[in-house]
Amino acid sequence: MANIKPFICIRPDAKYAARTAALPYDVYNREEAKAEAALDPVSFLNIDRPETQFPDTQDIYAPENYRKAAEMLQEQLALGIYQKDTKESYYIYELTMDGRVQNGIVGCASLDDYIDGIIKKHENTREEKELDRIRHVDVMSAQTGPIFLACRKNEELKKVINEAKQDEPLYDFISKDGIRHRVFQIGKTDAESGRVSAIQRAFKEMEAIYIADGHHRAASAVKVGLKRRDAHPGYTGTEEFNYFLSVTFLEDELAILPYNRLIKDWNGHTKEELLTEAAKYFAVSKQSAPVSPEKKGVFGMYLDGEWYRLEAKEELLNIKDPVAGLDVSLLQDYLLKPVFGIEDPRTDKRIDFVGGIRGLGELERRAKTDMAAAFSMYPTSIQELFEVADAGLLMPPKSTWFEPKLRSGLFIHEIEK
Repeated sequence: MANIKPFICIRPDAKYAARTAALPYDVYNREEAKAEAALDPVSFLNIDRPETQFPDTQDIYAPENYRKAAEMLQEQLALGIYQKDTKESYYIYELTMDGRVQNGIVGCASLDDYIDGIIKKHENTREEKELDRIRHVDVMSAQTGPIFLACRKNEELKKVINEAKQDEPLYDFISKDGIRHRVFQIGKTDAESGRVSAIQRAFKEMEAIYIADGHHRAASAVKVGLKRRDAHPGYTGTEEFNYFLSVTFLEDELAILPYNRLIKDWNGHTKEELLTEAAKYFAVSKQSAPVSPEKKGVFGMYLDGEWYRLEAKEELLNIKDPVAGLDVSLLQDYLLKPVFGIEDPRTDKRIDFVGGIRGLGELERRAKTDMAAAFSMYPTSIQELFEVADAGLLMPPKSTWFEPKLRSGLFIHEIEK
């Protein structure tokens, strides 16, 4: 039984929504974040990356950064840029990219569901990456970046979503990357109580919900919630710090893009040796055009200005283990590790990763400049993600790339006043 509840949302006034909405904080490096935040003082990136308000010499984790973030949100509330709804509500967050529509239900997921494994993970987290968001959530006493969750297709939820989208949207804008964003509220009137109950009931009937993206944000939110529990030994479980901000999408509306690989050098091999080694486990054929893999088990390899199509041989395609059978695992275990010498893709400085949204041209450009080989991938499927998580296993790093990215600054969940 999953518990995802409606909540009192802090959100932008409609006339500011397009300006406040910002890509996730971790999309940018420090220099990029400062440049982007400077373009608009009400962009939520200013609050999400508060070090942008200080000189470049400022420690990125300095306590005053997080205090500044909290101050800026309160200032924007006072100015009417942000407002607080008066009733607990769900929200439908619709994103449209290249004609494909996906609808998420914005609510608050239970810490206990995360701890008990009802909300399932498929990635490890690193503590050093969590610390910044732990401080940000703790000092602001609010969660500002929603966790991207996925659930199996559900007709009741789809029905409620379609009904709610007959209403006037709170927001309807196109961001500068061409993504259309629309938001609908469910719960602002007593007449909508039936829709609220239907959503709660549908979630309670689910045995599992899955983190699609945002493992570090989720872990950080949970750790702050547990810290607040320790500070309130008489807590009842209904307090807001027992929940974290989330957007849950139905599996049949999601698309995963490939997460491509770049290798720094040939590990002492000649081109002929690389092709010979690749042929042990893959059928290798030279191509006259860039290779965009058309099915599972197919890879593109770019070497010395030429593209090759690699198709995994039958013995690899018959691997039943949900992790070892992933395309990212096949490439790593049978080519990148034994031939290119990439022992651990989590830590090896000789490998880099490029989201499929960047296209094959980016792979060619990098292979001609700072890298020496590139691999185009077939995307991991949402079903493969579910299978790995259900088995209690973890995916290799950089296995999935979700697009479009959820925006921060449209929904804020206050965990304690």
